Amino acid sequence: MCICNRTERTNATWFLRSLLLLIAPTFASVGCNAPSFLITPVTSSRNLVETVLQKETLFGGQKIVLIDVSGVLMNSERSQFFSRGEHPVSLLLEQLDKARRDAAVKAVILRINSPGGSVVASELMYDEVRYFKKKTGKPVVALMMDVAASGGYYIACACDEIVAQPSTVTGSIGVIMQLFDVSNTMSKIGVKSEAITSGAMKDAGSPFRQMLPVERALFQDIVNDMYERFVKVVAAGRPNLNEAQVRKLADGRVYTASQAKAVGLIDDIRTLRDTIRQLKTRIGAEKIRLVTYHRPADHKPNYYASAPRHAGVDVNLLKLDLSDWANLGTPRFMYLWQPGF
Repeated sequence: MCICNRTERTNATWFLRSLLLLIAPTFASVGCNAPSFLITPVTSSRNLVETVLQKETLFGGQKIVLIDVSGVLMNSERSQFFSRGEHPVSLLLEQLDKARRDAAVKAVILRINSPGGSVVASELMYDEVRYFKKKTGKPVVALMMDVAASGGYYIACACDEIVAQPSTVTGSIGVIMQLFDVSNTMSKIGVKSEAITSGAMKDAGSPFRQMLPVERALFQDIVNDMYERFVKVVAAGRPNLNEAQVRKLADGRVYTASQAKAVGLIDDIRTLRDTIRQLKTRIGAEKIRLVTYHRPADHKPNYYASAPRHAGVDVNLLKLDLSDWANLGTPRFMYLWQPGF
């Protein structure tokens, strides 16, 4: 028994010494301002939890849900250091389903801060917002933040109303397919690519050779078809604009909030506080609770709290997750604003 106690004390002493060695540099770097450590048990559940961001009534009351759509929109999980990345389409559906099942939820604010993304991801998210509205009859307002361009604007067109911050950049209605040609570089270093295909168009878009006119025409037809879909979506979401008017605006350019309002691409320029106040009037509520949904470990202190975190770098002032672009040689059709990338 004594030997066991001595062993336990030795192990405990070793652990404490190791811990002190780890945190000593931290204490040394901050001097007298010693940091504090908080160890809090967290659940392993990944189910969404609700947090109240603004409470105007102590008991009950109607809810407005704030849902964030942010970053480059891809139909795949985002890579993330030390944690599981989110799938933007799946996360939006999960949040909308939670709002749909809650009878106290009377409206949704879709806060969009995205330059767009893949055609399929944008279309799926657009369809899910429309499905939510059809099933519930609850109003959904798109609130644009820094950037709500291309696919971000595509999703906004599913909402009952589109509003923007005074400094929002939006628009960029169109499709882009970014290809690369490295054949000249390869020839300079003595490298040649050989592709064995089952058909003449199987390696169309390859970065290892120059594109043929027939291949360019093929891809242009696909881009044009997707563009027509985008124009129809905007025209359907903007009853004040017909297809001809949308087409005139949809040359890929971006607009400031004031420009977008002047041409009818958005309804109003409004802050989040103003949007909440307008929605309260719309649903006939004097007092509401503004809530959001997030994973259990994500802290949401107020309605300016960030959207789900993901690793990335700033490119052209846009937060891009470059892991989504790991395979740059693969042709992709995008509803995306990507100047100079």
